[in-house]
Amino acid sequence: MQERVNLGKAGPDLYQAMLALEGQLQPALAAAGIDKGFSHLLRLRASQINQCAFCVRMHARDALAAGETQDRISVLPAWRETGYFSDLERAALELVESVTLVATDQVPDAVYERVAAVLSQDQIAAVAWLGVVINAWNRIAMASRYLVNP
Repeated sequence: MQERVNLGKAGPDLYQAMLALEGQLQPALAAAGIDKGFSHLLRLRASQINQCAFCVRMHARDALAAGETQDRISVLPAWRETGYFSDLERAALELVESVTLVATDQVPDAVYERVAAVLSQDQIAAVAWLGVVINAWNRIAMASRYLVNP
């Protein structure tokens, strides 16, 4: 696979706007009570679904650096089958997955109702914004074919 036009370099003003949006995201997540380490797991899960190798590697490393355990990272694709995640985390994971798969299921009412039963409106907004932002980053990396080499 060969790298393509690097969207960050070809559109630096647009890339800076994405960085500014990302810069607003973490304070919003923190204000909503979403742990920084767990926020990387949310990003990682969306990146796994999108098969963005660049972001999968980056957010797995970032999650570890922020104090997440290797066990939680390892079981993330099968989070529903584990006891590693709290009710809040499960709701956030379900919402991020649904936002990521929006073209398939458009965030069904049943998902939203389950999420809203656990998360506050501020938490729903912060997690949904995280989904929007990481999906944009995934698309930037994949459209540019950011290379991942050992």
